[in-house]
Amino acid sequence: MVLEAIRYNGGTLTIIDQLQLPFLEHYIGIETSEEGWYAIKKMQVRGAPAIAIVAALSLASELHKLIAHAKLPSDAKEVNSFITDRLRFLVSSRPTAVNLSDAARKLEAVVAEEARNPQSTGREVADAFIGAAEEMLSKDIEDNKGIGKHGAEWIMANALSTHGGKATVLTHCNTGSLATAGYGTALGVIRSLHLIDALQHAYCTETRPYNQGSRLTAFELVHDSIPATLITDSMAAALLARKEVGVNAIVVGADRVAANGDTANKIGTYGLAVLAKYHGVKFLVAAPLTTIDLATKTGEHIVIEERPPFEVTKIKGLRERDGTSDDVRLDTLQIAANGIDVWNPAFDVTPSALIDGIITEKGVMVKGTDGMFHLEELFS
Repeated sequence: MVLEAIRYNGGTLTIIDQLQLPFLEHYIGIETSEEGWYAIKKMQVRGAPAIAIVAALSLASELHKLIAHAKLPSDAKEVNSFITDRLRFLVSSRPTAVNLSDAARKLEAVVAEEARNPQSTGREVADAFIGAAEEMLSKDIEDNKGIGKHGAEWIMANALSTHGGKATVLTHCNTGSLATAGYGTALGVIRSLHLIDALQHAYCTETRPYNQGSRLTAFELVHDSIPATLITDSMAAALLARKEVGVNAIVVGADRVAANGDTANKIGTYGLAVLAKYHGVKFLVAAPLTTIDLATKTGEHIVIEERPPFEVTKIKGLRERDGTSDDVRLDTLQIAANGIDVWNPAFDVTPSALIDGIITEKGVMVKGTDGMFHLEELFS
């Protein structure tokens, strides 16, 4: 059973608190857009598709409660304005991931269209938003399964040295059920390979400084009984150099894909792409169409979020039990010298020249005869 990180039913939204994983599976309720903003900002939920969905559903939950308590304005334009303001507030929580701003634009268009109807009421505008937000949840799961299927098939056809063999895949950060509505993008490809008995082994990086790989991806791989091994980020080159391991592909997610294929993803992705090119390993980006931003022409125009220094200088972990108690206690430890300056970009940009294919729900986009990605064809 795939891990369910986002639970939503009729206006009630709960999410698994990813800050507590992998030690505690603790769900928290999100009732308002403000609570959604803080959950995203604090990284209780993370992953480009997941934050877009949680943002939308947090506002849907807020609207449900306003309706239930008879506090929703009756005027359609007033509700439209309220929703638009809330969406723009939610977008400010994480600027790099395009899914969030893309979802906000689409939802703004839905409510604006409903509000333009002279007969519409505030309730009808709210209902239009709620319906569109709820549809995003189910569509994301469907799209992820498509990504998984297309990616698995492409790897089997293009990345293996022998026909009929099994794939060994390396992934970075977390791109599974915890980063999406369910199933996952890059991790969805690994899941799909495993389901058709075509996966030899999966490797996941630790993904410093926030350890999404060791905390979250490793947790999902163990949860699904997928054969896997954890490595630190600095071990990737040595792993790719081992011929007996035979890594066939590196599959990563994306927070924003520019029109030319340049891809912003978790810090460390760029380095893996360079290593893949040197070692002749296929490098693939798995992302839904909502992650592709045709308005951003190249990677140099992508805003890179910088995170607080404490994420580098401190680390949270489980205190070893002394055998006398079953209580789970998480401690935060300082691991760096006092006074040291810290640079902590959350993402880097991988040039399209280093990417072999971009896996979407429509299929795998590869470069044309001119050596360029033509991502606009996916939207035609």
